[in-house]
Amino acid sequence: QVQLVESGGGLVQAGESLRLSCAASGSIFSMYVLGWYRQAPGKQRELVAVITRRGGTEYADSLKGRFTISREDVKNTVYLQMTSVKPDDTAVYYCYARFTLTEREYWGQGTQVIVSS
Repeated sequence: QVQLVESGGGLVQAGESLRLSCAASGSIFSMYVLGWYRQAPGKQRELVAVITRRGGTEYADSLKGRFTISREDVKNTVYLQMTSVKPDDTAVYYCYARFTLTEREYWGQGTQVIVSS
């Protein structure tokens, strides 16, 4: 069992940077694949980025080069560094964790990001 709490969302101007954090508690953090998803108004939830236990990463094609996912297992935290943000990045961003032994998935409550033009 793991609890995920996102932070760092807010209102930013287009072109600026923002870092989201997701703190986890309640389990062995290093045993999880971690990720970020987002859901824009009126759209389905979509993958932003995923990071494996060994640090391998995968990104949505449209976000490569602007977003960077990282993890710091000693702090039980996963990050999403967002650069050169665009109004299209406006969405609720959700932290995701999958326990590798059971494939059970967990979600955070989400943090809102609004990018103004």
